[in-house]
Amino acid sequence: MTHYKLAATAFLILAGTAGTTLYLRNGKSEASTLTLYGNIDIRQVELSFHDPEHIAQILVKEGERVSQGQLLAVQALERFGYARDQAAARLEVQQHVLDKLLHGSRPQEIGKAGSDVKGAQAAVTLAQKELGRLQHLAERKLTSAESVDKAKAQYDGARENLQALKEQYALTSIGPRREDIQAAQAQLKADQAALQLANQSWQDAHLHAPRDGIIQNRILEPGDMANAQTPVLTLALTDPVWVRTYVPETELGKLRQGMPAVINSDSFPGKTYHGWVGYLSPTAEFTPKSVETSELRTSLVYQARIYACNADEQLRLGMPVTVRIDTLQAPSNPPACPGVS
Repeated sequence: MTHYKLAATAFLILAGTAGTTLYLRNGKSEASTLTLYGNIDIRQVELSFHDPEHIAQILVKEGERVSQGQLLAVQALERFGYARDQAAARLEVQQHVLDKLLHGSRPQEIGKAGSDVKGAQAAVTLAQKELGRLQHLAERKLTSAESVDKAKAQYDGARENLQALKEQYALTSIGPRREDIQAAQAQLKADQAALQLANQSWQDAHLHAPRDGIIQNRILEPGDMANAQTPVLTLALTDPVWVRTYVPETELGKLRQGMPAVINSDSFPGKTYHGWVGYLSPTAEFTPKSVETSELRTSLVYQARIYACNADEQLRLGMPVTVRIDTLQAPSNPPACPGVS
């Protein structure tokens, strides 16, 4: 009987010890798990055209999945095409102007200027002889003073014309001024920029998807006037997906960015989504109305963003979820789902 009593006593001691250890472990696990509640959030992009013009085509519908770079809508292109053609023509004209200046005077132009100088010299010689003849006749009283004055004016005019043609010949031989060439080069750059701007406006008349996503709203229709202030489509990005939740001030010190998290949704019972703490707000705020309770009505909370791995795309915008974070786990780096920004 004594041996039986000792064995029973030992069994009770061992059982009590194991129970106490299990209790402490469970209590420690429950104490280290932080449970948060929130809603699924995503990024949304409002897509609009840059320049005002009527919409010619919208190539997607609400709920349609699109990929990055896909053409979504097009404006009427006639006006953009005219502007591009006009800019291209101006650039071509200015290029010819610059080429003319850079090539300088042609040999034929220089030869013509030299011939003009020779002709002017002959005219001066002839006017000089005519003036001398009339002056000799005037001394003999055989002509009037008015004839002499007229011949003198013709001679002076011929000399002035000769001097002007000589200067023109010198300029033709030297070629264009450096300042004229630089001005033409600057104008060419301006015309090149104008053509690039016209091409960019033509490209901006085509609306492309900036990222992979789903068309959430189709705000305008073909025929509507679109501009930069009026969105045409709303694009919901499928990546990244996160939980927008709020952490009580008393629990904030337990969280670190990169800590693993487990996410559950009532829409998919029994399924677990993995994630991590991606953002903790640096400023406090009062508990928002969407999660306010009588106990937390006056409490300060910090907004947190828990990124979620959503390979099956089952987590959707606004879906309520529960987040559990083991605060004893070390932050993971890199996070569980690379590529989230």
